[in-house]
Amino acid sequence: MAEPAIQPPRTWGHTVVHTACPLDCPDSCSLAVTIERGKVIKIDGSTLAPSTGGYICGKVRRFDRRIYSDERIQYPAIRKGPKGRGDFQRITWDEALDLVAEKMREATERYGAESVLPFYYGGSNGLLTNELEDARLFRGFGASRLARTVCAAPTSAAAMAIYGKMAGVAYEDYAHAALIIVWGANPSATGIHLIPHIKQAQQAGAKLVVIDPRRTPLARQADLYLGVKPGTDLPVALSLIRAFFETGRADDAFLRDHTTGADELRQLAAPWTFERAAAEAGVAVGDIETLFSWYADASPAVIRSGWGQERNRNGGAATMAILALPAVAGKFGVRGGGYTMSNSAAYGIAQDTLVNAPSPNTRTINMNRLGHALTELNDPPVTVLFSYNCNPLATMPDQNTVRRGLEREDLFTVAFEQVMTDTARYADLVLPATTFFEHYDVAKGYGAYHLQLVRPVIDAVGEARPNHEVFRDLGVRLGLAHPDTDLLGESGALLETASRMPEAARTALLDGAPVPIPGAGRPIQFVDVFPKTSDQRAHLCPADLATTTSAYAYQEDPATALYPLALISPASEKTVSSTLAEQRPGIATVKIHPEDAGSRAIADGDPVRIFNARGEVHCHAAVTPEVRPGVLSLPKGLWMRSTINGQTANALAPDTFSDMGAGACFNDARVQVTLLGRN
Repeated sequence: MAEPAIQPPRTWGHTVVHTACPLDCPDSCSLAVTIERGKVIKIDGSTLAPSTGGYICGKVRRFDRRIYSDERIQYPAIRKGPKGRGDFQRITWDEALDLVAEKMREATERYGAESVLPFYYGGSNGLLTNELEDARLFRGFGASRLARTVCAAPTSAAAMAIYGKMAGVAYEDYAHAALIIVWGANPSATGIHLIPHIKQAQQAGAKLVVIDPRRTPLARQADLYLGVKPGTDLPVALSLIRAFFETGRADDAFLRDHTTGADELRQLAAPWTFERAAAEAGVAVGDIETLFSWYADASPAVIRSGWGQERNRNGGAATMAILALPAVAGKFGVRGGGYTMSNSAAYGIAQDTLVNAPSPNTRTINMNRLGHALTELNDPPVTVLFSYNCNPLATMPDQNTVRRGLEREDLFTVAFEQVMTDTARYADLVLPATTFFEHYDVAKGYGAYHLQLVRPVIDAVGEARPNHEVFRDLGVRLGLAHPDTDLLGESGALLETASRMPEAARTALLDGAPVPIPGAGRPIQFVDVFPKTSDQRAHLCPADLATTTSAYAYQEDPATALYPLALISPASEKTVSSTLAEQRPGIATVKIHPEDAGSRAIADGDPVRIFNARGEVHCHAAVTPEVRPGVLSLPKGLWMRSTINGQTANALAPDTFSDMGAGACFNDARVQVTLLGRN
């Protein structure tokens, strides 16, 4: 396929260029970027994607601060001082890639190819910059495989088990709902384009319910707020399911015609009375009763299920129970009724088929146990770590063990990054990566229903290079790629094959126009779309469910007398995971309820020590009823600079796995907090 028609501006004049945002957010916004004298001077939303509506979040609006940051990595550099100090000396790209190839060969000769570990996530990358050229390289080399389960693994496992990842209610159709339940999501920080549709529904008389351990901005506008304890979403959802069956409000006809496992689900939910669930979740019985009454009576009724409820030991079962509710209650089949979680499966694009290279039968390392992999694995040990599309020191559980692993002198770490992250400071070699304003990609939102072309609007800063180019060149050095490969042509051909779109739609995409997903748009669940299961039924108790417990089994709170408080680390309106956290000013604050602060003589603004057996975080206290009693909240994705002692919430998070999908259990961190300096 030919090169995309729209090219980056090469003039020194003033112009507006259109592109798209691939960052890890449901919305996949279209952008209007003002360029002057070859530099980005303004980033705004465009109207090319109707869901964007001409406005964007402050994170992306200020992204030029990262593009032109003093901390931008502009050339390859090799470590000269101790690991962690960030002292590097400039080298050429050829020298850098030759060194990486040499280290990978040495590791293979001494320990085998599995001693090389590619470490990445890629939530903020599109189809062309994650698990494409990099996957071809590391599969061909025979490196260890990575289980990328730090986010969305339990929810994906649950959604796949019940509905086969059926497409969900579109944003626009929330305006039709008579009741909206936002469960484990905070659209005010991530996915802001849902908010206007919720407000439109409220103006038309819809009720809003928010379920979250924090009183989020949307919760403050809700008709009903349930501030559940972290990890207790499962009992609440099961108590609602029980009530539908016990009161005769369950939709027996729908369950008979469109589901399997309803009788088993009824039995499993039977022990969870409103009283028992309320006691476990720390909410009022009357609030659960009100929620049941509203949900039973409302039509259309929609649940916006987020990812907050997955970050604990019960994450998969909780999500299954939440997603089972509209089936039990009979909320499908009408516009604005059903549920929304991730719509990524609506695209019909399996990334693995794009790679067109078999995955070797090599060992798999779960990314949530990176610390263990770097400090304890011996058969073989990890001796080369290639980190890209990820900042593991800031984002993985058990942070201090990860740090100890990165400090190993016998570990060769490559950080392919845009800016000097915490991980990059511990690297032996840093490579400059382009931002999404400097390379091509294809963005697919998992809330909005469209594909968009991400295109370079400026030349690469310094010597930054895009992913596919670097991995392809490294592949050439390792004898795994041909030097004459036409990269841009390959990307175009790949897009043509992957998108499976008619030629007109494909052409529109390459011309920069958002392309609606064929057959998706604004689907009515169980009318326009059905479960992608083998029988097109919702499997409420899947027979082949992969779980560490029995279906819908509840695991108790891991709190102890020594560490009684739950520490959560929710997404922030200032960052995308750890991306842009370099721009956070000053020392972070931990939110603490007045009751917990008062019993510990902690006042607003005091320096505090949050600790458990894994580590401790020194920061400032923000005393607020925004969090419920027994819960502390410290933002997700903080860098070392944002705390007094250089540790973040991840230092206190266990590297245990959720019940499904082997996901991370950040919200199972149980801690104590005192004034800093007090034992």
